[in-house]
Amino acid sequence: MEVSEAIRMKRAIRRFSARLIDEDTMMTIINSGRRAQSAKNRQPWRFIAIRERTILESLSTLGTYAGHLAGAGFGVAILTPDPADRWSIMFDAGQAAAYMQLTALAHGVGSCLATIYEPEKARALLGFPSEYHLNVMISFGYPVNEQELSTSPKAGGRHSMEDITHFDLWQKVS
Repeated sequence: MEVSEAIRMKRAIRRFSARLIDEDTMMTIINSGRRAQSAKNRQPWRFIAIRERTILESLSTLGTYAGHLAGAGFGVAILTPDPADRWSIMFDAGQAAAYMQLTALAHGVGSCLATIYEPEKARALLGFPSEYHLNVMISFGYPVNEQELSTSPKAGGRHSMEDITHFDLWQKVS
C-alpha cells in the first residue's frame, strides 16, 4: 500500500474480531514506532505491549473513550518523560503512534488511539517507573468488519484544503 493511500484510508477501528495477531506482525508494528523520527533523535518514548486480556480490560476503564482497548488483539502504552518539560515530547510520541498505526493498516490490522485520564491507575497496573508518564495508548486488532480497512472515507468528513491551508500569510494584506 502506498503511503499516501494509507493516510487517505486510515480510520479509527474500535471493534475487533477475536482473531489473534501473530508475534511477527505485532513486532513489526511496534518496531515502526521505534523507528519514528523525533526531535534531536531523542527517542523519548518507551512502549509497553499488552496482550493480557484482563489488563486491557482494566486499562479500558481509565479513559472516557478507551473502551475499545478491552477487545484489542494487543495494546501499546506509549510512555514519555514529563510532557511539561518539552513541547516536542508529545509530538514525538504522536509520530511513533502514527508510524505504528500506518504499519498496522498495511498489515490489515485496525487501530485506535485512547487517551488515558487516570495515569496513576495505569501506572499501578503496568508498573512503569515514576519518571515516565502515560497519556496515550493504541488498540490494535483485526476489525470485526474487515471491509472497514478498504472502504473509502465518507465524503464531507474532512475540511477542504481551501478551508485549512494558507500560503505565505494567514490573510494577505492589501
